[in-house]
Amino acid sequence: MKDGHAPASGWAIYRRLLGWSRPYAALLALAALGMVVEAGAAAAFTWLMQPMIDDTLVAQDPDARWQLPLAIVAIFLLRGIATFATDYGMARAGRGVVRDLRVAMLDKLLRLPSARFDREPVASLVSRLNFDTEQVAQASSDALKVLVTDTLTVLGLVGVMLWYSPTVTAAIAIVVPLIALIAAYVSRRYRRLNRRIQEGVGELAAGAEEIIAGQQDIKVYGRREAEVRRYTGLADANLRLHLKVEATRAAASSIIQLLAAVALAVLLAVAGAQAARGRLSPGDFVAIMSAMMALIPSLRRLANVQSAVQRGIAAAQRLFAVLDEPEERDGGGHAVPRARGELVFRGVGLRYEGAEHAALAEVSFEARPGTVTAIVGRSGSGKSTLVRLLPRFYEPDTGEILLDGIPLRDWSLPALRRQIALVGQRVMLFDDTVAANIAYGASGPVDEAAIERAAEAANAMEFIRRLPQGMQTRIGENGNRLSGGQRQRIAIARAVLKDAPLLILDEATAALDNQSERLVQAALDRLIPNHTTLVIAHRLSTIERADQVLVMDQGRIVEAGTHAELLARGGHYAGLYRAQFRDAAA
Repeated sequence: MKDGHAPASGWAIYRRLLGWSRPYAALLALAALGMVVEAGAAAAFTWLMQPMIDDTLVAQDPDARWQLPLAIVAIFLLRGIATFATDYGMARAGRGVVRDLRVAMLDKLLRLPSARFDREPVASLVSRLNFDTEQVAQASSDALKVLVTDTLTVLGLVGVMLWYSPTVTAAIAIVVPLIALIAAYVSRRYRRLNRRIQEGVGELAAGAEEIIAGQQDIKVYGRREAEVRRYTGLADANLRLHLKVEATRAAASSIIQLLAAVALAVLLAVAGAQAARGRLSPGDFVAIMSAMMALIPSLRRLANVQSAVQRGIAAAQRLFAVLDEPEERDGGGHAVPRARGELVFRGVGLRYEGAEHAALAEVSFEARPGTVTAIVGRSGSGKSTLVRLLPRFYEPDTGEILLDGIPLRDWSLPALRRQIALVGQRVMLFDDTVAANIAYGASGPVDEAAIERAAEAANAMEFIRRLPQGMQTRIGENGNRLSGGQRQRIAIARAVLKDAPLLILDEATAALDNQSERLVQAALDRLIPNHTTLVIAHRLSTIERADQVLVMDQGRIVEAGTHAELLARGGHYAGLYRAQFRDAAA
């Protein structure tokens, strides 16, 4: 399997899935009672066929003329109440299980190490969260109702047949092993196909997200037809798998109906012989025939429901694979309200999973409170990887990082991350109000005045005042109703309000126009003092004012010093300055 887990049996997975229904035991008990009544009502109705024929039509019993109609009405009234109880109980429990699984999945995804998201596209994980849980809903409610109700109905109808003629019932039982063999084969095939279907749905979702997100580039480079062909290939593969499922379902249903017809023919032959010998009355024959006819739809539904059950099992298997994955390691217990901000890297190295070369190697430096450390280097030199180690998004393979003399692994994750504010090139905002986005990083309730002060410090109030509802304006998905510079200033306001001792600026002004960059840089200049600041820098003025500049190349710090010292050496930094920063200074 892709997730690296040993395959579990279908029953083991389904039993685990049913374990999620324990909080809804009362509803399930009500539904189970309804199923028993439903099945009993079906058996009772066929049982009444004998007196309906023999007592009403043959013997013409006057009491039976009104007793039997009332009995039929009572049976169907009871069955209607039972059906409602079953449908509501199963639906409520099933949707509750789906809700619980979705919440557990989302919570689990937020607990997984960042490296986990490098192995699988986010769209595929979202597919598990939405599509797979929906398949589980069908398996845990609709399919389970069919399995239980129709199985009880079959048993009840067979009981009626045995009541009236064990001989005839035994004669038609020859088809039962054949039906069981078909059901077992279909079950295995459904599970195999549905696992592949759900993997395909994840690939479809990932492909669609990638294409839609890149629609501008696709148009500019004239790749629309190529991308449509690529997506069509994924959709065609998914279609073929669905058709195999439907072909299996239709074939199984047809064969079971044929076997039922054979059983019905045997019933007619044996029942006719029994009636000729006077061992079977007309009413007995009609009751057995009615039970046999009622069996056929139940058997067909039991065959068809295997698809939904196996689809749910395959979906549950994918969900449980994520739920069983190891979470972020948080073995440390050290926690303080506010760290001093003394940061030390000692021989830190990191290699990403599957990578040929190390992303970081032997990285050592110190950063003190109130200082700015600028990190420069070519693309891919390890700058962003270095700062990702501070919140422990990734764990170093070698060396250690200390905050206030305590190794990061000895800090509790929540306490460590409370000490860090991050402003990156890609700002993550939420579809909420401006005020809610600024207050997002606050540890508790925040008054409006504090939010406004943070916005003023970030040079954000000048555009917030122009918004339709000011601070209460919703900014759209990821702030898409704001410009790049406005989104960046909201992120800076969030960092100002959090006021964490460690401040990470990951190319926070790289994608902005000159005017927006000046506003953002002015906000950053007010934010930087009194913090231990790490800046992945591309702007010359930031580097010139830094207390130390770390020059990175191929995951190593190749030079360290002030801007002036590094220029005077005429080494790696001087070459970068001439190639990259000279134009910015002009």
